[in-house]
Amino acid sequence: MSSFREDALRQIRHDADFDVVVVGGGINGIGAYRDLALQGLRVLLVERNDFASGCSAAPSRMIHGGLRYLENGEFALVRESLMERDTLLRLAPHMVHPLPTTIPIHSTFGGLFNAATTFFGSSGKPSSRGALAIKIGLSLYDFVTRKNRLLPRHEFRNTLATRSRWPELDPRARYSATYYDAWIRQPERLALELVLDTRRDAPQAIALNYAQFSRSGDTYHLSVEEMDEPLPIRTRMIVNATGAWIDETIEALGDTAKNNDPSVTGTKGSHIILANPSLYEALNGHMIFFENVDNRVCILFPYLGRVLAGSTDIKVNTPGRTRCEPEERDYILDAVRTVFPNIDVAASDIVFSYSGIRPLPRSDAEFTGRISRSHLVHRVEGNPPQLCMVGGKWTTFRAFGEQVADEVLAELGRPRITSTENRPIGGGMNHPGDADQLSAELSREFAIGKARADHLATTYGSRAFELMTFCESRSDDVSLSSATVMTLAEIAWLIRQEDVRHLCDLVLRRTCLAITGELDLDILDRLLAVTSRELGWTGDRAFSERRQVTDELQAYHGVSTEMLQNRCKEKDKAS
Repeated sequence: MSSFREDALRQIRHDADFDVVVVGGGINGIGAYRDLALQGLRVLLVERNDFASGCSAAPSRMIHGGLRYLENGEFALVRESLMERDTLLRLAPHMVHPLPTTIPIHSTFGGLFNAATTFFGSSGKPSSRGALAIKIGLSLYDFVTRKNRLLPRHEFRNTLATRSRWPELDPRARYSATYYDAWIRQPERLALELVLDTRRDAPQAIALNYAQFSRSGDTYHLSVEEMDEPLPIRTRMIVNATGAWIDETIEALGDTAKNNDPSVTGTKGSHIILANPSLYEALNGHMIFFENVDNRVCILFPYLGRVLAGSTDIKVNTPGRTRCEPEERDYILDAVRTVFPNIDVAASDIVFSYSGIRPLPRSDAEFTGRISRSHLVHRVEGNPPQLCMVGGKWTTFRAFGEQVADEVLAELGRPRITSTENRPIGGGMNHPGDADQLSAELSREFAIGKARADHLATTYGSRAFELMTFCESRSDDVSLSSATVMTLAEIAWLIRQEDVRHLCDLVLRRTCLAITGELDLDILDRLLAVTSRELGWTGDRAFSERRQVTDELQAYHGVSTEMLQNRCKEKDKAS
């Protein structure tokens, strides 16, 4: 058990009274925990798995204003989203980057009445959007961000200019429009950095992964992995941030009868990661934001040397672990082929897939695209009361955390003493604002090559200096693999500094090895060796952890052990 974890449990045994317990360590729960802790409250965050391992690990990896929300008339949501997008571009420049986004357009006047029918109560499928409707939407987008603009205005192109930039694009496209949003490199790492920042800035607060909060009669208990006895907990308020499981948590932790009206409508979103150099090149550095044949909006963009494609949007009635099913895979592949019909795209190009349940506000809308992506706080009376974080999206987590924190502060009669609006996140602190500049500084200070310095700068931001200071105290010349610039010392630092409890944490959330398809059996075994040494695992525990990773990859990410073996063979051939 890490020294932090041991110290946290000692604190709880000494004093089990908290102002607030936040249940759920996804991005919304972490955002609320951070804001509350910075107000001086004693806060306990409890996550039953790893931080940001559920829906928060399965987004489209976009930080965006929500252009299509304009069609639903959600102007306040778009305004808030755009403001939060720009805030994250400022506060986390190592993780959040501008993303030129291009819309292929097939008609001139289509979709003009979409918003109007929504205002009159339509919840059905919208019609195809034409140039005029898109022009109006993008003009509104630009208008909202007219002050302190961080990103360029939109631009339109005719057929000739479109074909010049994207020669492989569907020839039916008569126009194209480009606007700017943003993408996030590793959402799971950004969530973790918020936890680590809070640990440093608000030491009275405690965040635990692999722990559970439960109720028995009038008593609450905290159960922690690898700890025999649960600890009693007393709290004045509960923040329920369990996403798709909100209604189950209300029943489990409340002292009232089950609410007959569910708070959440779940929709399943699946994505695939493609290793297809021709497709990657055809994108020309842009995200393609397009309508599929069923008028659902899909995305396609360059992501860490691969291509990210998605997503599905399927209503689900019961929360649970999800995977990209074969029919969803085929849906996404077919969508990609409609945009770039002359590029050969096959299921064999898929190196990783993922899926999650979006916890949206309850809705009876027939078309899932009509369900609001807004957020709200739903209060459940009790002793103590629960404040439930319903809805929301990655882009707006900071504002949502601030909203729920304000309600808690009002309930407890405490003033707000600080805001997170201008507080850098993790490696965004003291960041020069330019990854190339940061990389050059790292190269000079630590005498490392450009490839490794680039990796450190884009992955850790300014935290890379702390990492490299650690690595210099050990042997940092042993690579994890010939296929990656990561070193064994870097892995040891991650384990020691970033609450790694299981091998899955490293493979799926602390690194990009799995999602980019770099992971193979050789790399997995090297990761296992370092983790076993750092955490003191026995042979049986190490075997179990390795099996857990391979099972997880196969069951939920479409990566079989055979694929991992084949990657080793391909790497050997290349060398």
